[in-house]
Amino acid sequence: MKPFVFALFLFLIGCAAEPEPLAYGKDQCHACKMTLMDRKFGAELVTKKGKVYKFDDINCLFNFYKGTDVSKEDYQHTLVIDFSQPEKLIDAQKAYFLKSSEVMSPMASGVAAFEFQNSELTTNWQATPLTWQELEKQFGE
Repeated sequence: MKPFVFALFLFLIGCAAEPEPLAYGKDQCHACKMTLMDRKFGAELVTKKGKVYKFDDINCLFNFYKGTDVSKEDYQHTLVIDFSQPEKLIDAQKAYFLKSSEVMSPMASGVAAFEFQNSELTTNWQATPLTWQELEKQFGE
């Protein structure tokens, strides 16, 4: 009976819908297939079943949204990298975004995400502050 319990335990662990760290220099963007390189950018979608999709730029995430049969309600986590804390994944719904021609993102979205509002960068970059919902309207349609 013990091998069955162990196998069940391994199965349950494998089905966890948890985020994974982005492996820069190794992981490929699910949308454009480029290797993730810039630690200030990236995004990740995790389905409720535990499937993880990784992206190098916010517009790749939205291109995936538009081109897949998976409903937004099927995602457990929608995460983005905090520009000011490279490699740190944060909840996209709660993040603050700045869009500017001065933001050199991997796939030219010009969008940087932040865990906390940054009014200094808004002024310095002549950036447009955006919420997740505003980004969805710009990129998702």
